[in-house]
Amino acid sequence: MTIKTFDAFSRLSIIDINRITNFLHKYSGEFRDTKSAIRKSILYASKEIPGLGGYVFVAEKNNEIVGATVINRTGMNEYIPENILVYIAVKEEYRDKGIGSELIKYTKNYCDGDISIHINKNNPVIKLFEKQGFKTRNIEMRLVRD
Repeated sequence: MTIKTFDAFSRLSIIDINRITNFLHKYSGEFRDTKSAIRKSILYASKEIPGLGGYVFVAEKNNEIVGATVINRTGMNEYIPENILVYIAVKEEYRDKGIGSELIKYTKNYCDGDISIHINKNNPVIKLFEKQGFKTRNIEMRLVRD
C-alpha cells in the first residue's frame, strides 16, 4: 500500500477529484455528507477554491483507492486547531486491517499543529481515534439554516 499526498503544490486532476469524491461518499458510512460537500472540502484542501488549503491523503493498492483522508487548514491555533480532519474512509473489505490507523498516523506526522475531527457520537470509529491519541474535548452544536 502507498499513500499519496495532494495539496496546493501537487494538484489533483478533475478525474482524481471525482474519484476521491465518489470513494469518500460511498465508504464514509451512514454519516456521509453530500457529494457536493465532500467535493468542496477536497477543492479547498487543494486550493482550487480560495482558502488556506490543506491536504488529501489517498491510500492505494494496485492503483485502487482503499482509503482516503481530507484535511482542511483553519489558519487558527491555540483556541481552534490548525487542522480539521474533515473526511476519512476505508473501503469495506480493507477495514480492520490497519489502513485507517496508517492514514491517521500519516496525517499526524504530515500536519503541523493540532488536529480536530467532528464525529457523530454514535459512530463506532471513535475507538479508532482514541487509540491514536485523540481525546473528547468539546461537543459541537449547530444551528442549521435552511
